[in-house]
Amino acid sequence: MSQDLEREIERLRDGASRLAATLAARFVGQQHVVEELVAALIGGGHALIEGAPGLGKTTLARTLAAGLDLAFARVQCTPDLMPSDVVGARILEEDERGARRFRFEPGPVFTHVLLLDEINRATPRTQSALLEAMAERQVTAHGETRRLEDPFFVAATQNPIEMEGTYPLPEAQLDRFLLQVRVGAPSEDELVTILGAGAALADTPVERALTRAEVVRLRALARELPASDGVLRHIARIVRATHPDSELSGPAVRAAVRHGASPRGAQALLAAARAHALLSGRLHVAPQDVGRFVAPALRHRLVLTWEGEGGTAARDALVAEALARAS
Repeated sequence: MSQDLEREIERLRDGASRLAATLAARFVGQQHVVEELVAALIGGGHALIEGAPGLGKTTLARTLAAGLDLAFARVQCTPDLMPSDVVGARILEEDERGARRFRFEPGPVFTHVLLLDEINRATPRTQSALLEAMAERQVTAHGETRRLEDPFFVAATQNPIEMEGTYPLPEAQLDRFLLQVRVGAPSEDELVTILGAGAALADTPVERALTRAEVVRLRALARELPASDGVLRHIARIVRATHPDSELSGPAVRAAVRHGASPRGAQALLAAARAHALLSGRLHVAPQDVGRFVAPALRHRLVLTWEGEGGTAARDALVAEALARAS
């Protein structure tokens, strides 16, 4: 590796570290949440941020956007939100001569960082309008396909405890999220820190840590990071162990899982592991990078049986069993 490339990687890694530090300063405690959100960004995917109300999910996503020199848009999802409110609509215009024509008015999806607040409040019709944008980085509206600018990153928040007036995301939609980031309640000391520093943090400007070109370059470097055949096989075995009909699956998976993680789940796990290795200063993917992201990359991709949905086996425990069986 040339010295110029080494210096470039070190400079970009410093920028990513500053971004993580900015997030950690605004989002007190739960370092794993910050780590997973940054990994989803650099890994080239999207993040589903799940947690109870009032835990700072929206603040976390807003701070991420503020720490990047990227265009930002926010959509508050509600049951009356229409697909055209997200992707855009055609508007009939009339010029000074009386001639009429249609003009496409782009929606908020035409941005770099899109915050979808309470995505499970949007109807399935509106949720499905995001599938093409998230998977293909393009939008088809009124017979025309328009590309989204790179990078395009969706940070969607979801409240798992509220059921009335919500529409659970279907498996196809969940599979488009690289990671599911779970936000828990702060500890006593963290809550004291939040209460003491809340007003001061709100008035402190957020430092721009990475430019658009630097985010694109970091993503490209992460994609090129080598992974040995042993690491690839380890990932494959983990994913196979989430399938109840596999020879690798354990008793908990066989009892609670109807369908295991998809090949896209394996790709997501590899992408997150590559991003984590790069940001940790390693120029190859190590087994600890894979183990670190097994839960956030696979937990939302398991389709549970009726007994599994009502049982005591948590998704993270099922994924942990798969990791143990594959090792």
